[in-house]
Amino acid sequence: MELDLETMAASIGVSVPVFRFLLCFVATIPVSFLWRLVPGRLAKHVYSAFTGALLSYLSFGFSSNLHFLVPMLLGYAAMVLYRPKCGIITFFLGFGYLIGCHVYYMSGDAWKQGGIDATGALMVLTLKVISCAMNYNDGLFKEEELLESQKKYRLIKLPSLIEYFGYCLCCGSHFAGPVYEMKDYLEWTEGKGIWAHSDKRPSPSPYRAALRALLQAALCMFLHLYLVQYYPLSWFTDPMYQEWGFWKKWSYQYMSGFTMRWKYYFIWSISETAIILSGLGFSGWTESSPPKPKWDRAKIIDIRGFELAKSSVLLPTVWNIQVSTWLRHYVYERLITKGKKPGFFQLLATQTVSAVWHGLYPGYIIFFVQSAMMIAGSRVIYRWEQAVPKNMALLKKAFALMNFAYTVFVMNYSCVGFMVLSMHETLASYGSVYYAGTILPIASILLGYIIPVKPPRSKARKEQ
Repeated sequence: MELDLETMAASIGVSVPVFRFLLCFVATIPVSFLWRLVPGRLAKHVYSAFTGALLSYLSFGFSSNLHFLVPMLLGYAAMVLYRPKCGIITFFLGFGYLIGCHVYYMSGDAWKQGGIDATGALMVLTLKVISCAMNYNDGLFKEEELLESQKKYRLIKLPSLIEYFGYCLCCGSHFAGPVYEMKDYLEWTEGKGIWAHSDKRPSPSPYRAALRALLQAALCMFLHLYLVQYYPLSWFTDPMYQEWGFWKKWSYQYMSGFTMRWKYYFIWSISETAIILSGLGFSGWTESSPPKPKWDRAKIIDIRGFELAKSSVLLPTVWNIQVSTWLRHYVYERLITKGKKPGFFQLLATQTVSAVWHGLYPGYIIFFVQSAMMIAGSRVIYRWEQAVPKNMALLKKAFALMNFAYTVFVMNYSCVGFMVLSMHETLASYGSVYYAGTILPIASILLGYIIPVKPPRSKARKEQ
């Protein structure tokens, strides 16, 4: 069997541990579908927890479940023992343990060398544990004291231990997401809310959406395997790279990032397939006639939206969508002082939390600081575009094109740090194109102070 695994792993260019993980990861699709056939609420919670723990064991070994238990039990203990501060306690304890695992395992190096461990799944699990504790904390407050997202997801009653375990490990959804809320998990399991049976409408069929996600996953894997042989990350340290001209270097930066993204698209498309088939991904009905089911809760990536983003501001809304939503609800919005508008501090703090969540590699830190500046710079260009009178359509389109070009250039320059991780390789790559992707956002931000315009009040601004 081991020999067969080696042969199959070699055929797609991955190590045996990674191939074993991929087998278990793909197995989340039938496991999630079978959840539908489990009778009774208690049995569903047990099935969710057991299958998640079993897939973790088969993927990473017994120690992975011990690692998962630590933040899960710390979070639950905080909710039981000190509800008034359980959210912030769980936040720091959960991130503290995750950081410790990042430092101990140095997973980024292992991933680059073909290895894999449980820290990726622990990252997703940590967010779920924190959101559950914060929502239970929010249950103490009156609705008028809360933000809309807090009102929507707050928990009045403490979930039972089996409900909590089922939520955390549900059918292997902690492998790569999506991150979802405890309240949604409970309503889904109990057949309440939008999952309640109705005589007016049939139950939403997941098959067409799941098939689309599965075909998307297959296409993404094919494109990644095809492109990676032509654009390997190793070229960043090759002397040949340093001999290229500016635009050839940047083109390679773009293509190496483009190639790497298809791997993430594949992983997330598999996750979407599983969550859609389970039914948890259902998010309501369209207003069309006849109405069609929506599966936004399962959506992690909007490939077209990311690759063709008109503005850097839109990138967090189409990349790792549920984690971006988590960061907005549990970091960005909660840092805004009541009665004041959010600023660069909230943006930078949110991106810093995201960087620490990914790991303490210099490449991650640099990338997320870069992305904060990139978004701030893009907002300046957008404000200029909105300040142009409607009768100057050509100039307005020129600013829109400028924002698109800015986003493509700076994003693909910045993401090199996310891929290579080390300080030396990141700075060498940035320096090879004269730090243009760093200078542009800084220049844009400074010009925003020199050439200020009134913020637009429009529907478009809300999207920004």
